[in-house]
Order: sequence, then structure tokens, then C-alpha cells
Amino acid sequence: MRKILFILTAVLICMPIFAGSKKKADKDTDLFRYEIECAGNGTQGTYLVKVWSYSKNKNVATEQCKKNAVHGVIFKGFSGGEGCVGQRALVARAGAEQEYADYFKLFFSDKGEYYKYVSVTSAPTEIVKVGKQYKVGMVVSVMKDDLRKALEQAGVVRGLNSGF
Repeated sequence: MRKILFILTAVLICMPIFAGSKKKADKDTDLFRYEIECAGNGTQGTYLVKVWSYSKNKNVATEQCKKNAVHGVIFKGFSGGEGCVGQRALVARAGAEQEYADYFKLFFSDKGEYYKYVSVTSAPTEIVKVGKQYKVGMVVSVMKDDLRKALEQAGVVRGLNSGF
């Protein structure tokens, strides 16, 4: 009985600590502070990109690389590198992120819809301590054709066949 009571007490004490670190991770992600560049040629309909994310927790930064890769393809685009071509953002209209803020809040929530359009191609390739934070770099694949279709259905992007 004492053992069960001890375990329950330990869990109740630790829950706010883990919840606090989760809130900090969400705050880091809401800022969308990352770097993105072309990492090679992906299969047809995908982009292969390298993303660097920042967080005080390297595991959080690793997980955020997926979210940041999708965000980068939608809003930033990325530069080319050796043997690959840079790409413009899928949403070129300024202010679209704020205009569709409700949609993107749900889209980029933890395990939100963004998760359907990204896959990890490797373990983190770079983990660097920068001040009090970690800078984690990894290569991911973003399914740009499927992502574009979803954004068209949501009305965020006009279809390619909708005329000029």
C-alpha cells in the first residue's frame, strides 16, 4: 500500500514539471525559429529538405524539425544547394498566415494535419549546443503535392488550373 501511495505522490509531483516543459516547447515552436535548405532531390511529388530547429531540449528540437519543414515549404521556401534547386513558398501571399490563423493553429498542433505531409529520412545529423539551446539539424521529406492539394481544399492557395 505504501508503495502505491509513494508512486502516486511521485507522479502527481512530476506532472506539473513535465507540463511546464511541454508549454515551453510549444512556445518555442510558435515562434517558428528555424533554418531550411534543399538537401537533395526527393521522389516525385516531394521535397527533400534539411531543417535546423532550436530548443532548450534536443528531443523537442528534433520533433519540431518535422513541423518546421512543413512550415518552411508553405511560407518560406528554401534555397538550393549542391545539385538541387531552391523552391518558392507554396503560399506567396503576404499575410496569409495571419489571415488563416485558425486553420494553421489546428494544422500545426501536436500531431496535427501537418504530420501527414512529412517523413523523417534520417536521425538528426547535427546537434550543436548554442548558448542555452540546442540547434538540431535533420533531413526530412515533405510531400509537397499532397500538401498543396490540402491547402487548395482549405482555400489558402488557389489551384494551379484556376487561371490567372
